[in-house]
Amino acid sequence: MKVADDLAERFYKRSGAASWGLPAHVFADALAASASKALADTSPAPRTLERYFESLRIDDLALACACASGSEPAWDHFVREFRPVLYRSADAVDPGGGLREIADSLYADLYGLDERGGKRQSLFRYYHGRSSLATWLRAVLAQRHVDRIRAQRRVEPLPEPDEAAEIPSRSPAPDPDRGRLLPLVQHALTVAVRSLDARDRLRLACYYVQKLTLAEIARLTREHEATASRHLTRIRRELREGIELELRDQHKLSAAEIAQARGYVMDDAGALDLGRLLAERKESAEDRSK
Repeated sequence: MKVADDLAERFYKRSGAASWGLPAHVFADALAASASKALADTSPAPRTLERYFESLRIDDLALACACASGSEPAWDHFVREFRPVLYRSADAVDPGGGLREIADSLYADLYGLDERGGKRQSLFRYYHGRSSLATWLRAVLAQRHVDRIRAQRRVEPLPEPDEAAEIPSRSPAPDPDRGRLLPLVQHALTVAVRSLDARDRLRLACYYVQKLTLAEIARLTREHEATASRHLTRIRRELREGIELELRDQHKLSAAEIAQARGYVMDDAGALDLGRLLAERKESAEDRSK
């Protein structure tokens, strides 16, 4: 679908996209993609397109496009304005803060660390401005939460027949796989952490051991807060990939066993305490310096 130049320019100016440094043709493509998604007519009349664009959250669409394009000012604004939205949404579901990790992990997908055909595959490409950006982010977070629950349930054992369930038991049966798999995951994490460079270990230590905020880490590392957030998300992804690689190649675990081990960690966060491991590494370094 092609949007007329004059119509695209009018909404480009109205959206504030220029303040993020977003090229006009990129925003025009986003308008066309939104209209193609919503309108069944592949060649709608100009007035129909205009009415549709009038209904959009045009400023949010411009911000999402700019973030997907890698605009630092846009990312700074997004992190500052929408991270509290994500955290409030996460805490509404889990007041204990258990969903904040999912909220933080969204940044990697929103930024688009993976590339195809030389273009970052940002999650923002699925946002078309038909709802507010805050509402869309809440929906994405909720879906990720549901996906995690489903993943956990896939590794749970099947329930016993009703007859067996009626037999009283003094204590739950021991799980031999847990005792076998958890130490392997801990070892794999240790290997993965050791493979990080010093600056990435510093970022992790600041966040998990020192409990610094992203703004404080950004000041320490002399980078934008959005950049600090993206680095942390990238490091967590690299750790997960490193752990799975170690479990698969060195310990010869199957995909099912790796998923089972991941389920044990989800059930008991203390079993895979990244903060404790980083603290131990810091203490070891200090002991060697004495």
